[in-house]
Amino acid sequence: MAAQTFQQEYMQMPPITRAYTTACVLTTLAVQLDIISPFQIYFNPDLIFRQFQFWRLVTSFLYFGPIGFNFLFNMIFAYRYCRMLEEGSFRGKTADFCFMFLFGGFFMVVMALFVNLVFLGSAFTMMLVYVWSRRNPYIRLNFFGLMNFQAPFLPWVLLGFSLLIGNSVIIDLMGIAIGHMYFFLEDVFPQQRGGFKVLKTPGFLKNLLDPPADHEDYNPLPEEGEGFNRGLGRRPAANQDDQANQ
Repeated sequence: MAAQTFQQEYMQMPPITRAYTTACVLTTLAVQLDIISPFQIYFNPDLIFRQFQFWRLVTSFLYFGPIGFNFLFNMIFAYRYCRMLEEGSFRGKTADFCFMFLFGGFFMVVMALFVNLVFLGSAFTMMLVYVWSRRNPYIRLNFFGLMNFQAPFLPWVLLGFSLLIGNSVIIDLMGIAIGHMYFFLEDVFPQQRGGFKVLKTPGFLKNLLDPPADHEDYNPLPEEGEGFNRGLGRRPAANQDDQANQ
């Protein structure tokens, strides 16, 4: 019965969220079972561009550390905001959501060339959090029962918490910067006087991912969150009790 429920829930996940979280879990299991080593999948520009190990451009986004408390909460955090975005503002626009993944991944790789980061999944998750928070400005969040704030402040609360406990904020800043870049180009600039749509999803993605289909099989995830641990060996993140302000 439990297996059937899990299978049903898994198949109700929207496609990009399902593909990304499945890839993360399979990558972690492969490392845990010693099928592959973290040294074979981490981001290394020399190995990528001189030895043509191009798979590292993808695998560096898929590994959140060994299976344990940190991994589970990282995955919950990434899954939740990825799914809420795909079933919220990107509902019925799978190609556009995939293009956001490509946009964020490209610029994170470019930025990673100048900073010492070996895995980029946490920064990518922060990008998803930032875009979600800006597109849901009226949702109220609670941080460990200590403070209440609206969703757009969530990335900055998490960054401040990183700073408070002595963690590097480079990962958070990278995710916030690229998330803001996407949000500005996609949601802000086209609405300005003289603005225009800068980001255009390629036609082949639309033909591949958005053929006419019935999307009613999805079971949208509520716009609410729980306490998550975000980074690889990093910290417990916000305890979120989101309530839509309708």
